[in-house]
Amino acid sequence: MGRLPSLSGALVALALAGCDKSEGPLPPPPSGTSRSEAVRATGNMPTSAPTATTAAAHPVLQVAPRKLCESQLSQPGRPFAVRSVSHAEAPGALPLGAEISTGGGRWTWINLWAAWCGPCKEELPRLRSWESKLAAAGTPIHLDFVSLDDDERQLVQFLATQPASGVRSSYWLPDGAQRGGFLAALKLGASPDLPKHALVDPAGQVRCIVHGAVEDRDYAELAAIVGRR
Repeated sequence: MGRLPSLSGALVALALAGCDKSEGPLPPPPSGTSRSEAVRATGNMPTSAPTATTAAAHPVLQVAPRKLCESQLSQPGRPFAVRSVSHAEAPGALPLGAEISTGGGRWTWINLWAAWCGPCKEELPRLRSWESKLAAAGTPIHLDFVSLDDDERQLVQFLATQPASGVRSSYWLPDGAQRGGFLAALKLGASPDLPKHALVDPAGQVRCIVHGAVEDRDYAELAAIVGRR
């Protein structure tokens, strides 16, 4: 019985060693974790829900709807020349034509994207759904995807992962003169941030350039623009 205190001391020492923070930070959350789930608790986070008084002191700000093209539509458009463009397809997907055609009495939405661009990939299903909704409303729009990938293998591999209703083929602008000429026609720099969008009217005039990813709340404005004919 006289040896019990020394055994207890050893157990306590082991427990303390297991809580040592010197082992480094916690591992990052899994890649499938959403943004809200990936926030790590810190000492600055509240330990209880805010009271009514606290909530009233910090009201939630309402974000005003963004205007995608309002100021640009009031300006004259500029012609978008029909240009020969390379293309890439997933295995078994129908190949695209050799050039992007605009005008012809219909609106055209050109989406500049890349397989390495997270926001680009996130908005592809949204653009597809908009295309279907506008067609169902009797105001169809032609949607062209134009990749700025440097690595063709990465692009084709991504296209191959897409479902039948997704983006399984895309125009492709590898680095070089072809890409430079296309971007110059849209008055964009040689290395634009992605995603970018160009809206071309039924007469083949570039009327709007959208910088960054679109959101669900942007659909109403696009539908109103396309509905003007």
